[in-house]
Amino acid sequence: MDHWWSMSTKRTDALRVAVLASGRGSNLQAVIDAIEAGIVQARIVAVISNKKDSPALERASRHGLSGLFIDPKPYAGRPDSREAYDLALLDVLRQHDVELVLLAGYMKIVTRVLVEAFANRMMNIHPSLLPSFPGLDVQKKAIEWGCKLAGCTVHFVTEGVDEGPIILQAAVPILDEDSSDTLAARILVQEHTIYPRAVQLFAEGRLRVEGRRVLIEQGKPVGDAVIGPS
Repeated sequence: MDHWWSMSTKRTDALRVAVLASGRGSNLQAVIDAIEAGIVQARIVAVISNKKDSPALERASRHGLSGLFIDPKPYAGRPDSREAYDLALLDVLRQHDVELVLLAGYMKIVTRVLVEAFANRMMNIHPSLLPSFPGLDVQKKAIEWGCKLAGCTVHFVTEGVDEGPIILQAAVPILDEDSSDTLAARILVQEHTIYPRAVQLFAEGRLRVEGRRVLIEQGKPVGDAVIGPS
């Protein structure tokens, strides 16, 4: 099924966004900065974490945003623990009238509970040029495989890990002297550029999903790689 957010419907208010984060929240910060600079027409209505001490919640507090900790412990040990947790999360998202969900270093695999409720309305950013190297330790894998390019991908979230339709990608060269850390740092710069851009494209109603492809405006592919600085 194709999904289309038409530009003919002009927004009269900011896109309502929730961010799910477990760690330091640097991509959260990039989106916050873009919103505060007027580059992205959105409003972060909730920052939610499964980690009580997540730095992402501290970032939310510093910017006057609602930061919420949803404790996974009450759901642990249940056969449906992941789904039950996501149901609680979904309730909070609905209470905040969320239109778009962003995963930003969220270290939980979301279930169909959230995927179905926010079909093509949930984004993730992954530090590889998908479909190459889904999962973890991707910079190490790219170097070991002798890749000449690495990068990052913004994609819509599906039940398959890092398998959703690709919205935007940015590429950086892999240098002979690169370590996993140096490569990750260079990729992160690109993450902070393309994630806010993807949010703005969504806010403008310019994204269409056709099968595995994401198109922008008049059918122009969005997946063109951008070569970043070395």
